[in-house]
Amino acid sequence: MTAANLPLPKIIAVLWVIWGVVHALAGGIVLGSDASGGFQAVADAVAPELLQAEYHPAVGGILHQHGWNLGWFGVATVIGGLLIWRGNRTALWVTALIGGLADLGYFFFMDLPGFVHFFPGTLMTLISGSAILLSWPVWRGQEPAG
Repeated sequence: MTAANLPLPKIIAVLWVIWGVVHALAGGIVLGSDASGGFQAVADAVAPELLQAEYHPAVGGILHQHGWNLGWFGVATVIGGLLIWRGNRTALWVTALIGGLADLGYFFFMDLPGFVHFFPGTLMTLISGSAILLSWPVWRGQEPAG
């Protein structure tokens, strides 16, 4: 079966699973890094030497909170994607809220200022936006839920 033959909810599910796996992995990278390494992992378009510093431990704590959030956003959207695959219409809304709102902040504070490269960051924003846009016909009942 090719992507062209997949029902719309299946395509949406795959997009959210991809987005979720990337974000869960990013969360693990940030949680496993010191503050400088975590900033370098997230703001990958910024020269690493500009982010290398001795940060107060509170800065590391805030960054680890961000890593935790990346992780749970990722896991929740993977679960949502699996539920969407199985035809759960409510999962369309919940997954779009979690992934969409997470990526909205990323778009405003990382993408627009130019702190990140296209891959993986901006591409993930395009993936979440595509999943949300493709969800409209399913939400409106114009496509079967699964």
